[in-house]
Amino acid sequence: MTTETNAAFDSFKDAFKNIQNLEVPEAAREFVKKTANTAKDRAAEVFAGSERVTAAVENAVTESVTEAGKISRNIQQAIYEDAEAFFSGIDKLASAKSFSEAVEIQSGLLRARGEAFVSRAKATADYFGQLAANGAKSAQDNFAKVYNKTA
Repeated sequence: MTTETNAAFDSFKDAFKNIQNLEVPEAAREFVKKTANTAKDRAAEVFAGSERVTAAVENAVTESVTEAGKISRNIQQAIYEDAEAFFSGIDKLASAKSFSEAVEIQSGLLRARGEAFVSRAKATADYFGQLAANGAKSAQDNFAKVYNKTA
């Protein structure tokens, strides 16, 4: 190495020693600590808010899956009841001793199926109306929980 190179390194070394011994003012250290603590608190608040959002979404999804299960069970029950009524109707028709009795039985069966259909349609409309109202209320409540705690 040349003397010029050594001199450059020596001056760099001296400057680095001076920087190492430079004292950081108390106000600067406090500012950095305060800023770090504020950032830490904000990160915790964001995390808590995201947990509330996740819980609200999870709640909504769970309610939707539960309702889908109820709907599926109700459909299965209706199919079973329809099949049962159909076979019962065939049994009744088979027991008719005259054509007029068969027509009377058939009319009664059609009337009963029509009433069952109307009853199911009304129950379905009521159910979906209530489901929509409950869903809207649940969404509103979940949004309020998330919004109030993040504000």
